[in-house]
Amino acid sequence: MSTIKEYLTTDHTRCDELFAAMEDSASKFIKDAKVAYKAFADSSERHFQMEERVMFLEFETKTGMTQGPTAMMRHEHEQMRTLVSQMGEAIEDEKKDRFFGLSETLMILMQQHNMKEEQMLYTMAQQHLSADSDRIVDMMESMLVE
Repeated sequence: MSTIKEYLTTDHTRCDELFAAMEDSASKFIKDAKVAYKAFADSSERHFQMEERVMFLEFETKTGMTQGPTAMMRHEHEQMRTLVSQMGEAIEDEKKDRFFGLSETLMILMQQHNMKEEQMLYTMAQQHLSADSDRIVDMMESMLVE
């Protein structure tokens, strides 16, 4: 079984790969990016929910820290959700330049966000939740997006 940090870091990589596939598809013909966009958007939302509904709650319960790193990560998730939604609109409207402007902004935000999670929050979570790591990973793995 993987640790919380390993599991979520691997999922970041999977989301990054779907992001690259979406950009590649959009660069060829913006209309054809709909399927790749949906795969990326769904995967990103599932990742956010795994963190928000499972790992962040477990971390906050264990540490009592509710206004610390998890609050900041939730805020950044909302920023990313907005950008992802706007990218979907740009695809629908066949506005390639707008799509790539938004995707560039999202890529920078994702890179910074993922680095903070992987280097700080996931490490902290693993330290505080190591005894429950298997249960937490199982819960995240079995999640369906609401």
